[in-house]
Amino acid sequence: MTQIRSVSLIGAPTDIGAGARGASMGPEALRVAGIGPALQARGVDVKDCANLSGPHNPWLPPVDGYRHLAEVVAWNQAVHDAVYAELQGGRMPILLGGDHCLGIGSISAVARHCRAAGKKLRILWLDAHADFNTSALTPSGNIHGMPVATLCGFGAPELVGIGGFSAAQPAISPKWVRQIGIRSVDEGEKRFVHEQELEVFDMRYIDEMGMRQAMELALATMDANTHLHVSFDVDFLDPAIAPGVGTTVPGGPSYREAQLCMEMIADTGRLASLDVMELNPALDEKNRTALLAVDLIESLFGKSTLMRKA
Repeated sequence: MTQIRSVSLIGAPTDIGAGARGASMGPEALRVAGIGPALQARGVDVKDCANLSGPHNPWLPPVDGYRHLAEVVAWNQAVHDAVYAELQGGRMPILLGGDHCLGIGSISAVARHCRAAGKKLRILWLDAHADFNTSALTPSGNIHGMPVATLCGFGAPELVGIGGFSAAQPAISPKWVRQIGIRSVDEGEKRFVHEQELEVFDMRYIDEMGMRQAMELALATMDANTHLHVSFDVDFLDPAIAPGVGTTVPGGPSYREAQLCMEMIADTGRLASLDVMELNPALDEKNRTALLAVDLIESLFGKSTLMRKA
């Protein structure tokens, strides 16, 4: 199977689900870092769908365990509709975030598309955090810590229901998710992750076994009928090389480990949709995190740092 060579950039400029302001500037920082021309240089047809619009961030405290629930629902519905439209048109959506709560809208659209097309779905969640909190478990109420749980049916009905899903028939099963690079999980969340049997390759696993083995296992058992979705939270990376995020956690993957991760994904030829989340230019240094993110995205599309024959 060859990768889709036509992509659609969809900007979602909001920090509605986050605990720090600034991720709303992420889409423009990625454009300034040259994401469009970089992909075009790899022979990819790039359409920039511009930015979605949605409610402003009211910056209010949580209500019943959720901050900004109505606004988060509105943004995720807009994301769902835009991502689904591009998938229906045979193009690969690349969502430029924005905070990671937007993964709810993006992945619900992908799940809806896969269900209609009879495809299996595999989700790689590249992140420092498991994002498997619920309103009962969350210490903050920030919904960017809840998208994986919500997509699995454990969340506000208004969010679980995006894409026509429900708690009884959620967008995804935990069995479809592989989490890479995890190193910050709340106590209650940790128990819930184990209960739901999420497959997690945390930084201890990567330290002990290496990124290669983690990725081999995370990518195993895919076939020609598998749609691979990558949800790339920039805080996946070690903050020494990627400081421009609101929730830095030391001890993440190095530049080479991250490149290997992306190159192994590219080698499968199955990448069919992508989120790039939580880039916060307000906390960055001369846009270096955005430039690194674009560099890694190029690797997802076949740029290799190795002298290896194609």
